[in-house]
Amino acid sequence: MGATAIPEYNFLRYPKGLKSWLLTQDHKRIGVMYFAAIMFFFFVGGLLAVILRTELFSNRSSFMSSDTYNQFFTLHGAIMIFLFIIPSIPAAIGNFVLPLQIGAKDVAFPRLNLASWYIYVVGAFVCLFAIVSGGVDTGWTFYTPYSTTTSTSVVSMTLGVFILGFSSIFTGLNFIVTIHKLRVPGMTWFRMPLMVWGLYATAIIQVLATPVLGITLLLLILEKLVGIGIFDPAMGGDPVLFQHFFWFYSHPAVYIMILPGMAIISELIAHFSHRHIFGYKAIAFSSLGIALVSFLVWGHHMFVSGQSELAAIVFSFLTFFVGIPSGIKVFNWMMTLYKGSIEFKTPMLYALSFLFLFTIGGLTGIFLGALPVDVHLTDTYFVVAHFHYVMMGGTVMALLGGIHYWWPKMFGRMYNEFWAKVACVIIFVGFNMTFFSQFILGTKGMPRRYHNYLDQYQPLHAFSSVGAWVLGFGFLIFMIYMIHSLMRGRPAGNNPWGVLGFEWETTSPPPPENFAKDPVLSHGPYDYDTVLIQRSDIAAQRPVGRA
Repeated sequence: MGATAIPEYNFLRYPKGLKSWLLTQDHKRIGVMYFAAIMFFFFVGGLLAVILRTELFSNRSSFMSSDTYNQFFTLHGAIMIFLFIIPSIPAAIGNFVLPLQIGAKDVAFPRLNLASWYIYVVGAFVCLFAIVSGGVDTGWTFYTPYSTTTSTSVVSMTLGVFILGFSSIFTGLNFIVTIHKLRVPGMTWFRMPLMVWGLYATAIIQVLATPVLGITLLLLILEKLVGIGIFDPAMGGDPVLFQHFFWFYSHPAVYIMILPGMAIISELIAHFSHRHIFGYKAIAFSSLGIALVSFLVWGHHMFVSGQSELAAIVFSFLTFFVGIPSGIKVFNWMMTLYKGSIEFKTPMLYALSFLFLFTIGGLTGIFLGALPVDVHLTDTYFVVAHFHYVMMGGTVMALLGGIHYWWPKMFGRMYNEFWAKVACVIIFVGFNMTFFSQFILGTKGMPRRYHNYLDQYQPLHAFSSVGAWVLGFGFLIFMIYMIHSLMRGRPAGNNPWGVLGFEWETTSPPPPENFAKDPVLSHGPYDYDTVLIQRSDIAAQRPVGRA
């Protein structure tokens, strides 16, 4: 566990030169490039959110017109969903970690992996072009018929999202083949890290659901450019059909975002509790169960859209099934913590934050799955709060935990633990100030996406805005100590956390080929009970005075 000098021969330094980075097929470098890109878009999307909350501090327009407000919340949603959250854990963290965790030298298709990265870059530039060429004011859902009639840059933005979809599909395909074919000898399905199970379930959704969104957006573009009547009722189309297509992808997409987050939490809780994870198979199968159920519940987003009563009842009933595999995970995490030797390092603090916040997000999702409750709360701030408790309280907290956990392996340097814990606490407090107040606003009837609002909502809106500033301050601290770590952080050593797993058996940062010699599987990823006993027996047998 002791820190040593950073090895000269590592993937960040070899091979040298800009060209070697631009044409790299090394999954670790591609993961690092994804990581830089998603953090940039997280900063842009977060800045838009702070500006929106500042505008909403007052119940009357202060520095932003209604049209500008519509464009800002659309861009906040589109950037956060399509450019940040969806690729964040699979493409950035997953690309870096997956081959290391299964003892492979790379992913199955390195060239396809590089192509995925450049497709992401092209899609991102098309989206940026949409922003600077007039913006979009439809909301990130692009609902018709408004999206087919507005004069803003809907075609450019949806084309950008269409292109981004190919990047997601290629990454999913690559991960599925990698997991099937490149595991180290002896690593059976039930000896894989749960992170790998989570990425596998996510990849299935990416491959099966993303084409539906792609076709939907292509039809939307054709309707807007050519005038064919598919979604616009003025041309004989059906706008509810768009919602069916959109949510058939977008509800599973919620699990593209949260499943890898859950996978990270499984890793953090097991390793920082230093004990075998409780209910390994139950957690693994629940990941696949969530992936399956996610395809059956899209209609719960459309209870008030005019779908039949029977369809609404069926979708409401099916929605409750989502809670079962999610509840299994939470139960097993809690049982792993029970009597564990818990180490409260920064990644673990984020894991505990996830447990608290995601449970609230999941529970309020059950509320919205109940027909009579949903009818009252549809399109209110309650939905906004629920969505952010799942996406930010869940996925982003898990991502932050994963970043702090694998940062030493990725860059070979430690960050300041004190300031990391301070930032975690501030982010947790700021998040709850921002969004818990929105639950109350929603139950009182405050509709979402309104630029101005009644006086009675002003105190809670102001409190939420102050929370957003606190949240932004927490992320500012995060950014400062991570940049300091890159420049002056102390060397991390191979295994700064003293945990199990193939990725911690190689150097930090790893060499270009991942391992100096072929890794050999001698124990499972969570066999703390047996490995620690063996280590203590070996230490006890050593002569006194020998380390």
